[in-house]
Order: sequence, then structure tokens, then C-alpha cells
Amino acid sequence: MATLDVRPRLLDALSVLRDRVDAARFPLPLRGAARARRNRAELLAQLDDYVIPRLRSPQAPLLAVIGGSTGAGKSTLVNSLVGRRVSEAGVLRPTTRTPVLVCHPDDLRWFAGPRVLPQLARMWVPEQDDGGEGEYAAGAGLGRGEFGVRGVGGVTAGGGRGATGVQGTQGRRMAEELHGGEGGRSGREGHGGARGAGEEWGVGVAGGGAAGSGMFTVRIETEPALPSGLALLDAPDIDSLVARNRELAAELICAADVWVLVTTAARYADAVPWHLLRTAKEYDVTLVTVLDRVPHQIATDISGRYAELLQRAGLGHVPRFTIPELPESAGGGRGLLPATAVAALRDWLERHAQDPVARAAAAERTATGVIASLRSRLPALAGAAAAQHAAALRLAGRVEEAYERAAERVRQEVAAGEVLSGDARAHWRDHGLDGRSDELLDALTHGLTSLLTCAVEEADERSADAWRRDPAAAEVALTTAEGAAGAGERLGVIVRRWRRCLEELAEEETREARSGQAGERAGSVEPEESAALLATALLGGRRARTAGENLADLLGAQSALRLCDRGSRLLATYLERALHGERERRLAPLDQLTVPLDQQAELIAALSVLQREKQREQRKEEETAMAREMAMGKEGVSG
Repeated sequence: MATLDVRPRLLDALSVLRDRVDAARFPLPLRGAARARRNRAELLAQLDDYVIPRLRSPQAPLLAVIGGSTGAGKSTLVNSLVGRRVSEAGVLRPTTRTPVLVCHPDDLRWFAGPRVLPQLARMWVPEQDDGGEGEYAAGAGLGRGEFGVRGVGGVTAGGGRGATGVQGTQGRRMAEELHGGEGGRSGREGHGGARGAGEEWGVGVAGGGAAGSGMFTVRIETEPALPSGLALLDAPDIDSLVARNRELAAELICAADVWVLVTTAARYADAVPWHLLRTAKEYDVTLVTVLDRVPHQIATDISGRYAELLQRAGLGHVPRFTIPELPESAGGGRGLLPATAVAALRDWLERHAQDPVARAAAAERTATGVIASLRSRLPALAGAAAAQHAAALRLAGRVEEAYERAAERVRQEVAAGEVLSGDARAHWRDHGLDGRSDELLDALTHGLTSLLTCAVEEADERSADAWRRDPAAAEVALTTAEGAAGAGERLGVIVRRWRRCLEELAEEETREARSGQAGERAGSVEPEESAALLATALLGGRRARTAGENLADLLGAQSALRLCDRGSRLLATYLERALHGERERRLAPLDQLTVPLDQQAELIAALSVLQREKQREQRKEEETAMAREMAMGKEGVSG
């Protein structure tokens, strides 16, 4: 089997795909949207926490994540594999649970930085006595590093001291190893994503302060008895009552080279662990199952039934380890199982960590399985993205259609002279009998505002009715309704602006008319009179035919015609602006959902590039293997 190697082109393709997945959004409550959001989060976790770090650092230690349900015995198993108590065991969990990563001291550099699990702050506790159950067992007095959280009472990532400094020689050794000396920083280049000079490792060392931040952390323990090349991670319960703990457990499992699923004789058929098993099969990961707390009397029967279930699920090849039911006080009251109870599992893990071929095979299988699973997972995400975009277009189309009808209604009613009704019509009748021009303009302004407001309200009712019948609009309908508030006031402001522009236009034409051939007639005309006649001619339709004639008598036919033409264009501009502004306010909640047009195409394109690079590497590996076989054949013939 070809070992993993640094693959720049494949890594570039994976990085592009990862960015496309990160940019995908599924905000509308369509069928399958919640599943798409979960799949997106899971895929990002696998790419960020495992696949990309593993391809960049193929020589990194094998990470085995111990996962399972509440009370399955995960922590006791980890403690027993390590040989001392590193994780708090118990059926009843606290509301928060800090995952514990245990590795050989020589492997600490691989996990101190954000190479894997970059979203978790690091926390390190100097080794305690085996029997100690003071602050260490309770999880108190833990400092946190600058990788997400400022250290409290310990050495922080930059090498500075906390309130109480580093206690003991182990803390000093830790600081020197990480930072190249007390108070300094490491000058050597980090391996596989570990930070080099000038960058912060982000590991806090306990010194007596309380861990008061709400950020999730992973506690790092070192144990010389653990073989180099192997790291164990005790994850939170996959069925925790706290939703964020369940999510954290899933994220940690996604970062594993080896999934170690722990279940019990009483719960081996539960739905939650089998969901993990099916997921492991789907991704073709390196999987190990542990059937824990099996009574001696029924050990053979339970083990056989469990094996039969695995066989039916297509997982018969998965290594199985059975641990008998034993008192947790075994091992001198330290909560450890006898070494013989976990010897088979420990041997399997050590062999795969220390044997280069087995180690490469385990990591290669998991990474390759996740990459292969993208062939089905990415099209599903792309399909969900297409459905989101189609739904957003559909909802936007309902609003645009309603406002197009509103615009058509406004044009028709303006042409029919509907604005020149009520008070406006009364003022127009009085205009020839010494009526005031400003009162006529006020009435026309009010009438146009009322027409626009009625048209917008009708459009809102029509689009809201269409949205009520569309399940995709459930999340945005309320926000859209809030955006519609105050439409009358906004429309009134726009109409008053139109009036001011109309008055300026009338004043300009009146000045030009005074200086032209119609100067004698226009000399005594007030600009406000021209504006009132122009507004009446534009908004009165057939009801105000005489307004245009009166304007021509005042300014001259040519000036009046030019003024009416310019005024008509000005009116059309402001009517469009008013309706467009209201329509955009209704569409703003949809625009804020960020459902990009090319989301589907970008996901499929990124997958296509990745598959092409993967095929190219496979051909290269096959050619290398063939060349090696030919070389060996030649050596055999010559021998």
C-alpha cells in the first residue's frame, strides 16, 4: 500500500473544495435543509480536523478517538490503556465535559498547536500522583493557553507567566519544550502544522487559576508509558443531554485516524452507536468496536449476537474486543481495569501505531474513505444548494410580480386621472376662480402619495398571500412584514421630493419663456402657477385637458410642450424609484440569507477538480508500483 505523502495539488483541490463547502448556506426551511446544514458542518469538521491535517503531516501520530454512549466505560477504558487516571469516569456527567488527549511526551508537538481540532483551546496539566483526586479530578485549577483563551496562573503560549507561575519541574520542562526555554519561544520549525518561531502554540499550563472561559478546550496529557506514535482521545458522550457536547463528540470523532466505538452488553443494539457504525461504514474509516461490561455468564452469547449484528450491517471484518464486567475499583482503588482486560486492544493499537505499514494503512484508509465519500456527499449538498437558490428565486419572483402589477396599476390610474379626485379635483375647479396654486399642489401631492400607498399595500398583500402558501417563506415572512412598516411615510417623502424637482423644473422653463418669444405673456406668470398646471396636466389625465392648454397660453406652445415632456420623464422616474425602494425592502430579508447564484456549480466544480487530482495520483501510484515490480523482476532474472 502506498503511504500518504505531501500532495500539493491534491491539497490545493481539497482546500478549494473546503472553502466552497464553508461558503454554502441553507437558510430557508426546505425539506432536507436541516440535514444539509448538519452534513455541511460534519464535512467541514472532517476536512479541517482530519483529512487536510493528515495529508499535510502523514508522519504524525495515529489518533484513536474513544467514543460511545453515556456510561459505556470510555473514560475507564482510556485510563486503563494509559495505566493511570487521566480522565474522570462516571455514569453521571457534568453539564460540560472537557475531552482529554493523551500522547507520548515526544509526540506533544503534534497536538500542542492547531494542526488538528483548531477550534479547541489547548489545556495542559502537569502529571499528578496516580491516587490523587483533588483539584485534578474535579477539573479545577486548570490554566488555558493563548490559543483561544488566555492562560490563568500558568505559562501561556507566548512564554509569559501567569499569576502564580509554573509549579514544579514538569511545568518547566513543558515550557522549555514548547517555547525553547523559560519565557521564550521555540526557534525550530514546527512539524505538520505546529507553529514555529514567532507563532503561539496556545497551550496553558495549570498553576492554580480557575478555568473561567466558556470556550471549549481539549486537555492534553503526556504519558511516557504510552507508545510513541499513538495518541488517545476520550470524547464526550455521543448521546449527551447537552447538544453542544454531542456536537463536540461528533467533531472529535471526525478528527480520528481510528474510531474506537465503546458500547455495553446492555446497550449494544441502541440506535445512537449504530448510527456511528453506519457512518463509519459509509466513510470506510478504520474502525474498532469494544463490547464493554459483559457479564461472564453470558459473555459468549452477547458477543455472538453483537458479531451477528455487525455481520448483517456489512461490518463483520471490524476488529471486536470484549471486556468482561469487573469492579471499577480493580487495580488498587484507582478506577483501572486489570491490564489483562485491555491487553488485546492495547496490543492492536500499539501494533498499528508502531508498525509503519499498519500505521500508514490505517491512516490511508480513513483519509481515502472520507475523500471517496465526497462523491455522494457533495452532490447532495449541491442539490440542497440548488433547492435553496430556486426557493429564493421563487419567493423573490412573487414579490417582483406583485410590484410589477402595482406599477402597472399606478401607471393606469395616473393616466386615467385618478389622482385628480376628491380635494384635488375641488381645488382644480377653484383654480380658475382665484384658487391658490400651492393648495392645488398640496392636494395633488397628497393624492399621489395615497395612490402609491394603496398600490404598495395591495402588492404586499398579494406577495404575502403567495408566501403563506410556500413553506420556504416561514423564516423570512415576519422580517419582510417588519420591513413594510412605515411605507406611507417613506412614499410621502419621495412624492414631496418629486414636487420640489417639479417646481424647480417649472421655474427654469418659466425663466426661459420670459426671455423668449413668449416673454410678454410669461412675464407676469409665477413659477408656482406653472408648476401647478404642469402637475395637474401630468396627474389629471383626461380630467385635466385644459391644464395643458392653459400652460401653453402662459409659456407658449413650444415651452409648454418641452416642460410637459421633461415633467413626464421626471414623474416616471420618481414613481419607479418609489416602488423599487419598497420592493427592495421586501426583498432585503431574502438577500441577507446569502443564497448565492453559483453555489451549486462551485460545489460540483470543486468536486470535479478533486476527483481529477485523485485519479491522477492513483495512476501515478500504479505506475510507481509497476516500475517497482519490473525492477524486482529484473533483479530476480539477473540473480
